[in-house]
Amino acid sequence: MSQASASSPETTTFAASTIGRYLDDLAAKIPAPGGGAVAALHAAQGAALVAMVARYTTRAKDADNRPAVDRIIAAADAARTRSLTLADEDAAAFTAVGAAYKLPKDTDEQLTARKAAITAALQQAARVPAAVVAEADEVLSLAADLLPIGNPNVVTDIGAAADAARAAAASSQLNIAINVGSLDDESAAEFATTLRRIDEIFARADSLHTEVLAAVVD
Repeated sequence: MSQASASSPETTTFAASTIGRYLDDLAAKIPAPGGGAVAALHAAQGAALVAMVARYTTRAKDADNRPAVDRIIAAADAARTRSLTLADEDAAAFTAVGAAYKLPKDTDEQLTARKAAITAALQQAARVPAAVVAEADEVLSLAADLLPIGNPNVVTDIGAAADAARAAAASSQLNIAINVGSLDDESAAEFATTLRRIDEIFARADSLHTEVLAAVVD
C-alpha cells in the first residue's frame, strides 16, 4: 500500500491511497502493510476525530475557547500527517529487517557486517512504533483537553479518538516487543521508557472513555 503492492509496480503512500486498496493489501499475502501500519493509522484516525470535534466547536457560543480550539485543530492535523508518514516508514523498516537477515554470512567479516545490519534494522523497526506511541500520547492529550470544551453533540467522537489512540499504543507495544526481543540489553534499553509510557496511555484512554460514556448516559 504505502509501498509497491503485490499487483502494482508503482509506489503509493498511505495518504494517497484509497481505503479499499489499503484493506486489499492488508488482507493479501504480502509482507507489508501489517500491524505496524495499522497502529499508525489508528493514531491518524484518532487525530482526525479530535480535529473534527474541534472544528465543530467553532460556534459563536464557543468564542471564549477559540484559542484553545484552534491550537487543538492545528496540533491534531499535524499529528495526523505525522502518523500517516509513520505508516509508510513502518513498511520501509520492515523491508530493511528482511534485507539485513538475507545478507551473506560466509566469512567472519560478513558475519560481523550482517550482525551490525540486523541490529540497526531492528532498532529502526522498533523506533517507528515508538514514534507511533508518541503520536498516540499526543492524540490522547488533545482529546482530554477538548473534552471539557468540545461541542457536546459530538462528544462520543472524543471517546472514539481516545479508543483509537489506545489501539495505536497497544499495537505498537507488540511491534516494539517483537523487535526488541531480538536485540541485546544495551540496544533494547532505549525503548524502556516508551514501553512504560504505553501502560500510562492505556490507563488514560480507559479513563477518558469512561468519562465520555458517563457524559452520554447522564
